[in-house]
Amino acid sequence: MNFSVEEKTSGRQPLHIAFGVDCNYFLGMGVAIVSVLENNRDQTLVFHVLTPLISDENAARLRQIETDYQTVINVRIIDPSIFDEFANFPSFSQYSAAIFTRLLIAGALHGVADKVLYLDADIVCQGSIADLLAIDISDCVVAAVGDVGSIAENQIATLQLSGRQYFNSGMLYINVDNWMASDVWHHAVKAILASGKKFSFPDQDALNIVLDGRAKIIDSKFNWMYDLFGETASNKKIAKDAVFVHFVGRLKPWHDWCCNPSNDLFFKYQDLSPWAGVALYPPKNYKEMRMFSQGLRKTGEWRRSMVWYAKYLLHKFFP
Repeated sequence: MNFSVEEKTSGRQPLHIAFGVDCNYFLGMGVAIVSVLENNRDQTLVFHVLTPLISDENAARLRQIETDYQTVINVRIIDPSIFDEFANFPSFSQYSAAIFTRLLIAGALHGVADKVLYLDADIVCQGSIADLLAIDISDCVVAAVGDVGSIAENQIATLQLSGRQYFNSGMLYINVDNWMASDVWHHAVKAILASGKKFSFPDQDALNIVLDGRAKIIDSKFNWMYDLFGETASNKKIAKDAVFVHFVGRLKPWHDWCCNPSNDLFFKYQDLSPWAGVALYPPKNYKEMRMFSQGLRKTGEWRRSMVWYAKYLLHKFFP
């Protein structure tokens, strides 16, 4: 796979930041990019977007960000057929093939950058990345944040990780040369094909197996995980010192059925982005209708909850 790179940076050594998305995640990614730029005006940044397809509207919005922030955004079209061999795993059906693009990023930027920061599109930056860039990753393949609670414990046991660490792959600070020397892409593909049926988080589990003991675990503020659905009824607030807030789980801040006020952080940067005013996504299937009903119930909106529960039943049993 060939990638062309056109850089328009000034003399400063830039930080390369990469995303892998499909058409469903451009809104989230666009807001993520703007949030990074707003909080790091002292940094020279180059963004890379790996995607199978981009609409004219989203391409224009990315160009607008380039103009507004004097930055560089390289869009790289990838052939989604590269992931066809993963299609036989029913457990992967809830995921977009875009999740596997993070496995390609180091190869895409080999010879262009020594280090690259990968971010999921459901991340919002609310602070400086200076402390992250100060971390020495010369002796590891990636720096990442350990996953939390029972998820980490279960996956360490299930995947038999000798390093006793399980990281979340939503933020990866990658040493490109070490990644390529370790042939992570091919080893990850082998792990998925060999054991994918038992994976809960396909690419993330594969990376944890391949990089067992070779990932540097760093402070949680660099990938502070927040479940908008799970925390709907709680008073849990987003940590003020979190640099990257990662909205994990199926409910995203761009869903109009999100009942958690913590998505205000997302709206803050959406309003500053070329996606300002773009309509949020309504429930698209009966499972999301049920989650919306549950979220409304958690916030005490019983009448609306009952309406959406009725819609859930209708769409589930009378599609």
